[in-house]
Amino acid sequence: MTQPDPEIAHQKRALRKDLRARRRALSPTEQHLAAVGLVRQVRHHPDYPRARRIALYWANDGEIDLAPLTEQLKADGKSVFLPVLNPLDPVRPHLWFCHWQPGEPMRANRFGIPEPARPKRIPTWTLDWVLMPLVGFDAAGGRLGMGGGFYDRTFAQEGRWPQQPQRLGVAHECQCVEAIPQEGWDLPLAAVITDQGVYK
Repeated sequence: MTQPDPEIAHQKRALRKDLRARRRALSPTEQHLAAVGLVRQVRHHPDYPRARRIALYWANDGEIDLAPLTEQLKADGKSVFLPVLNPLDPVRPHLWFCHWQPGEPMRANRFGIPEPARPKRIPTWTLDWVLMPLVGFDAAGGRLGMGGGFYDRTFAQEGRWPQQPQRLGVAHECQCVEAIPQEGWDLPLAAVITDQGVYK
């Protein structure tokens, strides 16, 4: 595996600190308006009618709230999936995606993030969309995650899959920056959807 570039790693750490503070500073009203705006932008995406199996995430640390979107997805007849840390590889885990219905039992993973308590795993390649959390993004599809590498490892072998889910970042508009420093294993996004628009 390619070794991390110390300068890029430093740039990413500084960006994460700034952007996490930026999104945590949003007021409850701003968070609510952003969550509602995201629903509108997702439903206006031209591929939305064809996306039937959609994975999303449980928001925390100031991430844009996906609860209103989850309700809308269910109302529109979509199947919803949540990521679960693969328990078979505790050192460098990738993600499983598991079917989930609002109200089903949840349990906290080692980061304190809720996951389905009785996961029903599906092959990742059968998803249509994967809505990915991010700390920052740029207009070219660059994504800055939390640094755990879970999504990068999960999709590292997607070239061998029968089909590839469309990876879409979702974020507050204030998380957009001019350029995200990239390393060899960083996977680009098909688009980023914010509460105010879509970056393709």
